[in-house]
Amino acid sequence: MRILLTGASGTLGSAVLPRLIQDGHEVRPMSRRARPGWVTADLATGSGLAEAVRDVDAVVHLASSPTRTRETDVEGTRRLVAAAKAAGVRHVVYVSIIGIDRVPFPYYRMKLAAEAVIRAGGVPFTLLRAAQFPTLIDTLLQWSGKLGPVLIDKRLTFQPVAVQDVADALAKVLAADAVDGIVEIAGPRVATLDELARDWLRARGSRRPVWPIHIPGKVARAVRAGALTSPARAGGTRTWRDYLAAKY
Repeated sequence: MRILLTGASGTLGSAVLPRLIQDGHEVRPMSRRARPGWVTADLATGSGLAEAVRDVDAVVHLASSPTRTRETDVEGTRRLVAAAKAAGVRHVVYVSIIGIDRVPFPYYRMKLAAEAVIRAGGVPFTLLRAAQFPTLIDTLLQWSGKLGPVLIDKRLTFQPVAVQDVADALAKVLAADAVDGIVEIAGPRVATLDELARDWLRARGSRRPVWPIHIPGKVARAVRAGALTSPARAGGTRTWRDYLAAKY
């Protein structure tokens, strides 16, 4: 297929782009800045989108902005889907996050709004919701240990999924018809942040202590209750410990 790939230079896009090429697709990576062999378009303004989607069979939408979320993720998605519909695109695949409908975090609310835009956009779609990447957990633990001891809410619960597993799941979604609904992909293990932190310290050869804190509020309460996990959809095979072994 001819596929437009937004967010092609990001953490997930860097894994998805070679995977789709490996599968024999003709991939058109998109960027706001001019790059050789890439199409230039801007979700925030709509500039270049009509040209970007011309003659493509599917759009894989990975682009996101934690700081300009409404402008990029919601309104930018609206512009992209409108252009895709006008161009006769047959499948829009949007990568989202497991639990965004259960965790009242502002960024997640914007992702949920972007999903609603796609549902109403008039183009066949699949919403691929993924759990947190190991890099996010890694960054969280690095930040939590800046003062020496690792200060964490031990009962926060995650199901980290490898970026490559998400890329593989996305390739399978593209090989099938649009489901006009949600597909989920999570890692093989549900674990508390305490368990993940102890694995992390062992991998780094660190003896720093783990000191418990309690994060108040609805967001943390939902995460402690497992809202970001999907044990029944543990399609990933690469583990948190695999990530740690490769990095450290």
